[in-house]
Amino acid sequence: MGKPVREYLLTLCITAAVTYLLTGPVRKFAIVAGAMPEIRARDVHREPTPRLGGIAMFFGLCAGLLVADHLTNLNQVFQASNEPRALLSGAALIWLIGVLDDKFEIDALIKLGGQMIAAGVMVVQGLTILWLPIPGIGSVALTQWQGTLLTVALVVITINAVNFVDGLDGLAAGMVCIAATAFFLYAYRIWYSYGVEAAAPATLFSAILMGMCLGFLPHNMHPARIFMGDSGSMLIGLVLAAGAISVTGQVDPDALNLYVGSEKEAVHQTVPVYIPLLLPLTIIAVPAADLILAIVRRTWRGQSPFAADRGHLHHRLLEIGHSHSRAVLIMYFWSALIAFGALAYSVNSASMWIVLGVVFLSAIGLALLLLPRFTPRAPRWMERFVPPRYRRRGVPAVAPEASTPAAAAEQAAPVAREDRAPVVSGVSGVNGATAIGARSRLADRRKAGTP
Repeated sequence: MGKPVREYLLTLCITAAVTYLLTGPVRKFAIVAGAMPEIRARDVHREPTPRLGGIAMFFGLCAGLLVADHLTNLNQVFQASNEPRALLSGAALIWLIGVLDDKFEIDALIKLGGQMIAAGVMVVQGLTILWLPIPGIGSVALTQWQGTLLTVALVVITINAVNFVDGLDGLAAGMVCIAATAFFLYAYRIWYSYGVEAAAPATLFSAILMGMCLGFLPHNMHPARIFMGDSGSMLIGLVLAAGAISVTGQVDPDALNLYVGSEKEAVHQTVPVYIPLLLPLTIIAVPAADLILAIVRRTWRGQSPFAADRGHLHHRLLEIGHSHSRAVLIMYFWSALIAFGALAYSVNSASMWIVLGVVFLSAIGLALLLLPRFTPRAPRWMERFVPPRYRRRGVPAVAPEASTPAAAAEQAAPVAREDRAPVVSGVSGVNGATAIGARSRLADRRKAGTP
């Protein structure tokens, strides 16, 4: 077990390092290239912020695959399967479409067609669903057309679910990283514990996906210096879908040999293992719910399902009074609860403690939703080491040379005036984005007539 884990960890670290180191130069390139769109009505940032962060994430993906191909144990994945090459081909196509969209704002239908073509490219190279484990029936083999249609649908839904949730700083990358972590544990358990080699590609894809998100997050946390754009959100959505397709549609449930008896009984008994893997929507349930609600809401209003608005779940959290950072953390919490709850259920579906734990954590999550104005305060001895929003009111950050209260007040006054000063559109700040107070932002947007 040691060597495979070390190789996966090395692949993850290389992917994260390449993504992190390239994001800074990519940000400068995006500014020079003019990939800084005007502020839209649905945006929550106040300054134009460069996009094209997906460029760094794509090269991180390439670096991770290249390193894995030269490692002793992971090299067997490339020799026994064509799935890594299929993933790279589909990822390159969807990444190119995303880059063009980040720069030129291409039509939504063109993007949808590109997503279907990218999924088709992966299908042609062997990354497709071959059969489905159905409880009470057994493994149902799919025809070529059925497998193709199901694979394309799964890829398109997952890509758009991730793209829809990419509305706050660090939200999409963090939620997908949580999902990839849980998915890695699923796939690794099937591959290593049960000796099913067909699950190895999905395990590799999940490790690389974690590296892509972890490398990009330091640049994308609030206030974000750069956005991943569609080139990044569609890319990580495709990688997540590819892992789910690989482990769901190409791993034979009967190969686990967990239970003696007919294939029908084996599939029925191994349902807890396959419920979280059958559809990636089980893992990214929050983005999927947001996607479904957005389509219903826009269709009900007579709008196009692709028409952007401010009705997403993260927008609702801001409207009820949560800060930007707290809204992101709440979304993280629900994603982790669903993903790791499903992981625990797949390991031991008979344990009542798992159900009670999920219920208890759900109650905590609901309580957090109802306390939008609760702000934790750090102890006084820690106030020098935490962001200003966690310090006690009236206690500014004291510089070493401010030895008297009067000097500290003089240093704090310009900062307070600067926070209240309006930000002119088109002027980039130090971080490329500015934190927004929830009340002032919503008041300005309501005056502008934005719902």
